[in-house]
Amino acid sequence: MDFFSQKIPRYMLEKGNIVRLILLTALFALVFINLYKPFSSSSWYEVSEFKFFVFSSLIILTGVLVVVLSRIIMYHRGKRHDISYGAYAAWILIEIFCMSLIYTIYTLSMNPGREYLSAFKESTINTSLVLLLPYFTLHLVFAYQDKEKQLRVFEESHAENGNKLGQVISFYDEKEELRLSVKRSNLLYLEAADNYVCIWYLNKGLLTKFMLRNTLKTLEDSLAEMNVLRCHRSFMVNFDQVKVLRRGKDGMYLELGLEKVPDIPISKTYSEKVTHWFMTYSS
Repeated sequence: MDFFSQKIPRYMLEKGNIVRLILLTALFALVFINLYKPFSSSSWYEVSEFKFFVFSSLIILTGVLVVVLSRIIMYHRGKRHDISYGAYAAWILIEIFCMSLIYTIYTLSMNPGREYLSAFKESTINTSLVLLLPYFTLHLVFAYQDKEKQLRVFEESHAENGNKLGQVISFYDEKEELRLSVKRSNLLYLEAADNYVCIWYLNKGLLTKFMLRNTLKTLEDSLAEMNVLRCHRSFMVNFDQVKVLRRGKDGMYLELGLEKVPDIPISKTYSEKVTHWFMTYSS
């Protein structure tokens, strides 16, 4: 999967981050245009400094309304559908285009003699500058804050059990919302089912299934420390529950030794890793 087809992180669609993005971008644009006047922006309007400040403030306010509308639509769409990096980049280009049109309309209304394409080109350059710089900076800040948050959660979850592995395994869906928590000693195995993962576990001694909208690949990275490992394209197994590793004529299998629990196949891709892990862990 290439970069542009990957979905954007959830923190980019959090309401608080969207509000901060809008406010700080507007502030940056207003200060930058009035203090530094990039690309001779003072020539947009043949007016005094004060009137330039007023007019530029109106332009920024109008531009902010475009961003507000754009981000509201993005926020609600992100609740229902994944947004890829490619789609997000295209979204920003549309924001720049719409704001550039507004800048051009303002420019031509104040300077009717200006040539349209020249005004639009200059507006696009300035719009790109005042949007992309704060966007890039703020997304770096948001990513850093998200990593710190994840680190705190990780440290807190591990602090509860000292140096022991967690006794409860939590499962999150593709939107990173908590859907199920299972005692590690009750978890049996995970099975892929199209866009879902079947989580098989013991509940009051009975074999129980929970359907989680996510992928094994996503869960694989987060469960490695819990001794829940991939053994097949369609299966992950809690090795705390594995009793037997069996090699037959038709392949290798893991046996959990529980009634109604099928033997879990081991594919050739994972056979060496699983065998090594089982022998090491068992010893």
